[in-house]
Amino acid sequence: MFELFFKYSRRTFEQGELLFASGWPLWLLAMLVLLGVAVIAFTLYRNRQDLGLGKLIALGALQTLIWAIALTLLWRPALLSQTLRPQENAVALLVDTSASMSYGNGEQSRLQEAMLALNERALPALRADFEIDAFAFSDQTLALESLDLLPAPGPMTRIGDAVLTVLRGANAGALGALVLISDGADNSGDLDAVRIAEIAGFGVPVHTLGVGREDLDDDIELEDVILPAQGIPGSTVGAQVSIRHGSASQAQLKVYDGDSIIASEQIDLPPQAGVTTRWIDIDVGDAGVRDLRFSVDAIGDEPNLVNNTQIRPLEVPERRRRILYVEGEPRWEYKFIRRALDEDAPVGLATLLRTTPNKFYRQGVDSAEELADGLPSDERTLFAYDALIIGSYEASVLSPEQQEMIRDFVSRRGGSLLMLGGRRGLADGGWGASPVAEVLPAQLPEIDAPSFFRYPAKAVLTNEGELSLLTRLDADDAVNRRLWEELPELADFQYVSDLKPGAAVLLEAEIQGSTEPLLIHHRFGLGNAYIFASGGTWRWQMQLPHEDQRHETFWRQLLQALAASAPEPVMLSTQQVFYADQTTVSLRAEVRDPEFRPAGDATVTVSIDDALNPAVSAEMTPVPGEPGVYELNYEAERPGIYRFEATAELDGEVLGDARVAIRREDGIAEHFRIQQDRALLERLADATGGRYFRLDDVDELPEAVQFSEAGIVERQILDLWNMPVNFLLLLLLKAGEWLFRLRWGRL
Repeated sequence: MFELFFKYSRRTFEQGELLFASGWPLWLLAMLVLLGVAVIAFTLYRNRQDLGLGKLIALGALQTLIWAIALTLLWRPALLSQTLRPQENAVALLVDTSASMSYGNGEQSRLQEAMLALNERALPALRADFEIDAFAFSDQTLALESLDLLPAPGPMTRIGDAVLTVLRGANAGALGALVLISDGADNSGDLDAVRIAEIAGFGVPVHTLGVGREDLDDDIELEDVILPAQGIPGSTVGAQVSIRHGSASQAQLKVYDGDSIIASEQIDLPPQAGVTTRWIDIDVGDAGVRDLRFSVDAIGDEPNLVNNTQIRPLEVPERRRRILYVEGEPRWEYKFIRRALDEDAPVGLATLLRTTPNKFYRQGVDSAEELADGLPSDERTLFAYDALIIGSYEASVLSPEQQEMIRDFVSRRGGSLLMLGGRRGLADGGWGASPVAEVLPAQLPEIDAPSFFRYPAKAVLTNEGELSLLTRLDADDAVNRRLWEELPELADFQYVSDLKPGAAVLLEAEIQGSTEPLLIHHRFGLGNAYIFASGGTWRWQMQLPHEDQRHETFWRQLLQALAASAPEPVMLSTQQVFYADQTTVSLRAEVRDPEFRPAGDATVTVSIDDALNPAVSAEMTPVPGEPGVYELNYEAERPGIYRFEATAELDGEVLGDARVAIRREDGIAEHFRIQQDRALLERLADATGGRYFRLDDVDELPEAVQFSEAGIVERQILDLWNMPVNFLLLLLLKAGEWLFRLRWGRL
């Protein structure tokens, strides 16, 4: 219909440049229009007695429009159009043949549906004007002699690599456009803004033809599971589970360790399509490797069951983490913190309790010599602990060297520091004037008055606290909030001053009509620093029923988090712990000496065990510009569990070792996120000057390909003066004038 009135397509007008082909000056056109207006005005002025002002204005406007349009048409308006020259350019068709394109509507796969529409509604017009270069891609890109010879479904979708391969291989100046037929389900992980900018730099428009549904109502997908790579023996870790769904339903999530179910939870999914995230607690168990399988039960006649399962290995080291707790006076808080960790707890708690000015009571020590002289005075001894807790204890008892050593314990060693409220704690213990103040997440008040008060205070969960594992008493958010609301009040509270930039408040205290920070955290150097501005959580234990475990749960989680975040002398990591259809495992080791300074001259050897073949060893190489960092790429050729153990030596001394486990699987990646990623396809098209097309609009593709600044182009001047709409407009304007005159009796 548009072309019936305007002679050319809408796309032609969008891409063309307006000009006047007569070559006559525009100022002359403007003068003639003004002259015509003057003549019309003079003529109507002579008849002013026969017609009122309103009628004169109406007739004048119609006559002026007719005069202006007629003059404009004499100047020959036209469009300057630049299009690809027929028979002298190539168009690349890049067809996605990955396994996700095998999904469909039950009768046809996405690939079949796309090729049928392309062959019937676009290819004949493209072949009439261009040479067609056909390619197929999945994990690799293949040139095709014919679109009838498509390869078997591939294991991955690498859109960025495929597009760049075609662009780099094109003849200079001959490629007019590239047409990508895909569902956009790229799982390479590298089609980011940098890669898209590289593609756009070739100057060739990439038109994308999106296939497949954008929302899958009949599919539920376990999209991701975020789990720590390591866990402390006997502890509990939280797994963040993300479920993608297209409609409301109930998902039954189960976690298997081998054939045994170790956790199960029913998750309600809301009606709106999207991703629902939940936390689930998992018992770590003994030292070793846990091969955990997360699975969601199928809903109805779900066509894709592969994406209902995710596998995550969990390395559980044998070493028991250790915390040093220094307390300056016997108090209930000390007793109940110790009771929260039993003898078989996953974290060892060594405590140093001052009973008299010069006497300390030690508990939880591994030997008679440990802490015999009080708080360690050398780095090696202190750095052997993973975390440090300081209660109601004055800073002045420690030497300046010990205070600086505590600061280095956090910043350089990467340990965790927790400062508790108390009569001699925080500001009242003089810590605000010590080097340790630099580490803390909040300023301490500088006043000549106590900041510690034995007033009851109510612990309140903050928004950030709702997201933290430290303050999660239950996996369900609503239940967690209720459990915190029902807790008894704290026995006391200690005020702090302004928060430092980047500090997060996980708990607040409601005290005497005001709300103050209670549990505060921030990162400092390589470590973590916390303030818990109270010494009165013991009232939770005293006032709750004996079977209630909220006090124990809070302190166990907090103590485990303090210890678990501290790095070992040797840290071994991989980019991910689950490799779906990927063989290259990138290992990275961070090595530090006993003072936890980067060990750049160490020898780091990795032992690799795949559980089937004898273990092999390889030496890691230093990373330039990163002292103490070493790397190694290993090809894991077969599916299964791989366990890597790195050992670092320096001058004949073993600095430490570290382990990490990964899982390799084939035939997995293409069954996740199989819905059409329209946003990615549109982003790629927009960045390169192309267009995104739905399958229903594929007949518009040939014309869009014509308008390209790449390849060999030609310019055309398309006349606009003879468009049917021009003459129809003149006819309507003149008819309107006649109708007015006829009605007014002034023909």
